[in-house]
Amino acid sequence: MRNKTYMWLTVGISLLIFTSTAVAQEEQWLQYHSEREAQRIVGDMGTSNPTLTSEKPQGVELPQFKSQQQFFAKWSTLMVESGYLWISLDRTQKQGQWDRLFIDSNGNGHLNDETAITAYRTDRYSAYFGPVKVVFEGEDGPLTYHLNFRFYNYNEQNRRLYVYSGGWYEGTITIAGAKKHCVLIDQNANGTFDDKSLEAHKCDRIRIGKKGDRDTRYVGNFIEVDGVLYQPEIARDGAYIKLTKAEDVKFGNLRLPETITEFSAGGENGLFTLKPEKGTGSMPVGRYRVNYWAIEREDERGKKWKMRGSMFSQKSDFEIVGDKETELSIGEPIISTLQARKSSSGCSFSQNLQGQLGERIALTSNGARPPAPKLHIKSKDGTYDRLFSFEYG
Repeated sequence: MRNKTYMWLTVGISLLIFTSTAVAQEEQWLQYHSEREAQRIVGDMGTSNPTLTSEKPQGVELPQFKSQQQFFAKWSTLMVESGYLWISLDRTQKQGQWDRLFIDSNGNGHLNDETAITAYRTDRYSAYFGPVKVVFEGEDGPLTYHLNFRFYNYNEQNRRLYVYSGGWYEGTITIAGAKKHCVLIDQNANGTFDDKSLEAHKCDRIRIGKKGDRDTRYVGNFIEVDGVLYQPEIARDGAYIKLTKAEDVKFGNLRLPETITEFSAGGENGLFTLKPEKGTGSMPVGRYRVNYWAIEREDERGKKWKMRGSMFSQKSDFEIVGDKETELSIGEPIISTLQARKSSSGCSFSQNLQGQLGERIALTSNGARPPAPKLHIKSKDGTYDRLFSFEYG
């Protein structure tokens, strides 16, 4: 009887493990949302800036315009066979902003069957549209997507069309038996949610954690959740995500200056944040670009200082390989420059901090921006001796 009971328990446990593994690899569906203020609500949404032209596109049937001059642009997206959708801007008055927008919302290559979208707000230099609905043809039927637009028109040399994603996906998913909130963001505003890239502005974003958290990662080959590395599979249209525990991943070692207390880099593998131990850490084999580094120290008065380098270019690109250590020269020393400008009313000064790779440097004290530095001017003979206080701005 005892042996029989033991055998049934073994079978039960085996089935439970098998079932849990299978569930973890199933598609987990998310809900689509769209808003005029999607960029403000969700955050981490980038923009695309298609080239504007006043020349009418050949072979495109156009609607009845109300003004003599229009502007045209191609919005790039992989969700249609042509790779783009035509957009046109028109205006209702002879003067003022271009306050009407047409977009090839059904992807048939023409604009004459489209309804004009009126700007919901205009000001002296801009017109705002959205959320504007477009429909893609998917494998299982039509897919809805939304865009927000800002047409900036300062003068003939300064006209730009800003295109933002007006929709995103989010919902509850299960990872290792725990409920998590997942958000998918089309960061580069091209209609897809699964873009991976070495360049941060070209890859999409993902959040997995508590609802409302803003811990945002790059969409990539891997994502770490609760200390476990997973391989995400994201639907191109963003409708679902599938997570599989990563197995047999090759790692390589990274060597940093020991003063670095936090380091982040991303690429097609995703975004990784490390807290190096004595200047060392490890990452999956692949190419990366530095996202940021940080150095934290405490002075003799107990005040906590933090220096952070960000906004890196391709100069910071590096590769992690499995058979040798990769060394990065980042962090200190920092280059400080001071510029002085003289005008009829006096002199102005500006200080700039820059990292070794041209990155932007931010310095905080106890989590806030420290007071502006002071300038002490003293003549050689001591007859002039004054201390000036700088102000930011």
